[in-house]
Amino acid sequence: MLTALSIRDIVLIDRLDIILAEGLTVFTGETGAGKSILLDSLGLALGGRGDAALVRKGADKAVVTAQFDLDPSHAAFALLEENGIDADGELVIRRIQTLDGRSRATINDQPASINLLRQLGGLIAEIHGQHDDRALVEAANHRKLLDAYGGLEASAGEVRLAWQAWRSAHEALEEHRRKLAKAQAERDYLEHAAEELRRLGPEPDEEDDLADRRALMMNAEHFAGALEEAEQALSGDGTLIAALNAALRRLERRQAEAGGRLDAVVAALDRVVVEIGEADMAVAEAKRSFDYDPNELERIEERLFALRAAGRKHRVPVTQLGSLLATIEQNLSDLQAGEGHLGALSQSASQAEARFFDLARALSDARRAVAADLDAEVMAELSPLKLERARFLTDVACRPDAPGLHGLDRVEFKVAANPGSDPAPLMKVASGGELARFMLALKVVLAARASAPTLIFDEIDTGVGGAVADAIGQRLARMASRLQVLAVTHSPQVAAFADAHMLVAKSDEGEAAGPRVITRISSLDPAMRREEIARMLSGARVTDEARAQAQQLLTRAE
Repeated sequence: MLTALSIRDIVLIDRLDIILAEGLTVFTGETGAGKSILLDSLGLALGGRGDAALVRKGADKAVVTAQFDLDPSHAAFALLEENGIDADGELVIRRIQTLDGRSRATINDQPASINLLRQLGGLIAEIHGQHDDRALVEAANHRKLLDAYGGLEASAGEVRLAWQAWRSAHEALEEHRRKLAKAQAERDYLEHAAEELRRLGPEPDEEDDLADRRALMMNAEHFAGALEEAEQALSGDGTLIAALNAALRRLERRQAEAGGRLDAVVAALDRVVVEIGEADMAVAEAKRSFDYDPNELERIEERLFALRAAGRKHRVPVTQLGSLLATIEQNLSDLQAGEGHLGALSQSASQAEARFFDLARALSDARRAVAADLDAEVMAELSPLKLERARFLTDVACRPDAPGLHGLDRVEFKVAANPGSDPAPLMKVASGGELARFMLALKVVLAARASAPTLIFDEIDTGVGGAVADAIGQRLARMASRLQVLAVTHSPQVAAFADAHMLVAKSDEGEAAGPRVITRISSLDPAMRREEIARMLSGARVTDEARAQAQQLLTRAE
């Protein structure tokens, strides 16, 4: 509930602090005293539209602070958690409006957007009046209110989940169909490309290996010529090795007689003979490795051309042709498997659709049954409110051709203000006073199960008196036994039912720049309350008869 409201510098209010309690609190006062300013301030705290005109003359900003005490399980805390705002049972909303038209808000001293504030406001308080344009009048909210009244939120939640499951299954089916259609269109290409690449049989690093071999073969003649020169230099006319060997043998025969002086020469010549032999063998081996084979070169060049042509065709490097073949083969495999998967997805979507419609039709039947109960309860409230000739109807229109997140139904509250007329939407039929009473009757029925914890009624008793005003007061008091109810009223019959009575009045206060008008609010004790109700009964001059009548109203209300 709303436990405290602080207002600073809004229109005629310079400084105002109100402590509020459970039950029914009424605000009374002369016309123009500032009751509407009080509601405008509260509306601003609940996310209403800001306006620089609200800032009191002489001030640079206006501030409204509203403090709420809510059950820890209230949906408001889940909303705040979703938006990263800490809250622990108590909720303090502050709205600041500046002269330049800018507005900002905090929730528990944490910055919050006006949109979040508006969402939060709808969960914790409702403002109702003759020209109310909120939940009870907007048809978009009627289905939610009906579900709350009938305790159908769990069933509606199942329908919502079933709808989402159906949509997900349908989207998965359609996405698979699109992929399958695309794959079918490419099947011929994929099969041809796969066969072509299989025949080609690209190997890892094959391009580099072939290119190296091709370069080597193209330079084979140059290498062979150089090796031929080396071979001729080594062998000469064939006498070099023979001469060295002959000299080495003669020296070896004389080596023992030379006293070691020939050892180094013999060793050196022996190394030369061996090295020349090895060099000759290496040159011969190298010549054989550089044999030029035109057929082999042609085969290498054709293979390189085929690999590089395939790479250009498929727009991939030659090194990725093997990977491309694996991908194409996988796509063909997926295509074949996808045709079988299509049936499974189709079956899943059909099952999800059937489940949704089963749940939605059951919910629709339950809504119609609950609607009949709601209509009967609302009709029972209309007669005391002097709307006995009117008829209230909850229109549940089942539209199987227009399924949605909330099922198959379009729900709208309708009224027939006069006998014989067709029911029509509230706003199109009821006058301002009638609309307020219709909404009161509906709210009395819905209060326990489909309501914010704080209800604010703005002069819903306008234009009525006597028994009707008394009936309005009774119903406000009934709601206040379960919820916090705040009511701005001009009716003494309504005021008599209050648990707390606040008087809104204007006073002239002097300042250096001259007198100014300020709105003040005071809480009335029993004697002052009787005097205020007597004033409401008699006007400017309060008579003893009016005081006696006021006491009668208070006694009867108790």
